[in-house]
Amino acid sequence: MNKGSLSFQTVRRKQIVDEVVEQLQRKISLGELTPGMQIPTEPELMSQFAVGRSTIREAVRVLVHAGLLEKKQGQGTFVCGQKPIQEPLDYRLRRAEILEVYEVRRMLELEAAKLAAERRDDEDLKTMRQYLDQRQAALDRNDVKGYLDADVAYHSAVATATKNAVLADLYHSFTDVMRSALEILVSDPEYKGHFTLQHEKIYEAIRDRDVHAAEKYSIQHLDETSLDLKRLVNEQ
Repeated sequence: MNKGSLSFQTVRRKQIVDEVVEQLQRKISLGELTPGMQIPTEPELMSQFAVGRSTIREAVRVLVHAGLLEKKQGQGTFVCGQKPIQEPLDYRLRRAEILEVYEVRRMLELEAAKLAAERRDDEDLKTMRQYLDQRQAALDRNDVKGYLDADVAYHSAVATATKNAVLADLYHSFTDVMRSALEILVSDPEYKGHFTLQHEKIYEAIRDRDVHAAEKYSIQHLDETSLDLKRLVNEQ
């Protein structure tokens, strides 16, 4: 691909540097900027993003530090020959699109619900019940922070109940960015989709070791949440 054919979206949101980093990184991840390719010059990037030189330089600095770009004196800035092996996952997630993270969340939670239904023990059920009750109590008193804390803790408890340490660790690494997505949702005055019924049904399916029902109600919850999130993101 010729670098001249690349195009970027004008940045309008507050976190300007993060937006530029995100778009550049996305081109690299999707192979539109390939290893060894020179990225557009500073003036070209300034024009396409409609931002100042300092913003472009800071964004490039972030990606150089992450090991995605390499600056060559007198030549320009190039995509590194290979992607970094040890880029921290939490750093990568902070640069990800919320909807992309939700797609991964859907895959993880569906598998977690099914495995939890097969493998849970009584202590897992006790923990899940505790967080569900805390979640409802926080909703009743309009405690947003308490609600978010309990909701994330409930889903983390489901992941723990899989008895798969890798899946549980991976899910736990997503909790911060997923909480950010939930904060976007609950900040909308029109948002009413707390999906309490689905949460209870998922719990009951896991309690009853009903793998099919655990999957069914997880799909309902995740798909409806994703629709709400897409609507809010598109309105921003």
